[in-house]
Amino acid sequence: MTALTLPTVADVDAAARRLEGIALRTPLITSPALDALTRGRVFLKAETLQRTGSFKFRGAYNKLSSIPEDERGGGVVAFSSGNHAQGVAAAAKLLDMPALIVMPADAPRPKRERTVQLGAEIVLYDRAREDREAIARDIAAKRNATLVPPYDDPLIIAGQGTTGREIIEDLDRLGLKPDIVIVNASGGGLTAGIALAVKAAAPNAKVFTAEPSGFDDHARSFRSGRRETNAHVVGSICDALLSPTPGEITFEINRRLVGQGLAASDEEVGRAIAFAFRELKLVLEPGGAVALAALLSGKIDVKDQVAVAVLSGGNIDPELFCKLVA
Repeated sequence: MTALTLPTVADVDAAARRLEGIALRTPLITSPALDALTRGRVFLKAETLQRTGSFKFRGAYNKLSSIPEDERGGGVVAFSSGNHAQGVAAAAKLLDMPALIVMPADAPRPKRERTVQLGAEIVLYDRAREDREAIARDIAAKRNATLVPPYDDPLIIAGQGTTGREIIEDLDRLGLKPDIVIVNASGGGLTAGIALAVKAAAPNAKVFTAEPSGFDDHARSFRSGRRETNAHVVGSICDALLSPTPGEITFEINRRLVGQGLAASDEEVGRAIAFAFRELKLVLEPGGAVALAALLSGKIDVKDQVAVAVLSGGNIDPELFCKLVA
């Protein structure tokens, strides 16, 4: 196998410097109700409040701002169900670069509309029948554009890792170290970046992926020791977490630093979204709520431990949100 270029915690630190004053430093939120339910000391990293409504802006800006000036003329091309799309579109707008995003036709309407509002061009594809990466690569080659993957890229992973760096810094101010960190996982970029930052500062912390039931390719890959593929590419309300298999780079990091996975059903995710709205006054999208759902449904025991769940996104279709919180 060709040697992979893996990011390090030093790359996460460099990304933090690049993102300072541009990405928002999102808060760690606590909830007495959640602590009472779990019997642990739980913190929620609210990336729902990040620019574009998800963590994806971090990696996108770190990647795009690293493109040399003389290579920016052709712009960037990305493929995404919505959150990476918005992150790339927003970063490209800040850096005055054209952006085109290949998006599934069934992506939530607000994600499509917001991507266009941010100045990007979109090309729709059929998630069940077409290969989004092949479409994006073809367009990038024709436009002489830079391809910006959603997760399997060292600069993307390092940018996402600043989420974990902030978690460590904010807990440190309280005199705490995390025992458990739960991260929503699609291709594994956020998990890999957070694991790099967290394990460097708290080696004994346990990091878990959280995935929709039936799309738990990370959990199955950890058990088998190789990258497993989901049987389906559609069939969950968690549209942001339906990548078919873990990334090559991300799995190489996660199999060493994570190695454990959780899953939650769509029903459990819906209850977590309702809980976040009623108890935390936060809006979560399904893909951003799986880690919280795993906690609320008792998929992991955090009694007497310091646990962090990442709320990775809040870009939900209004009709679905109303249905779930009702």
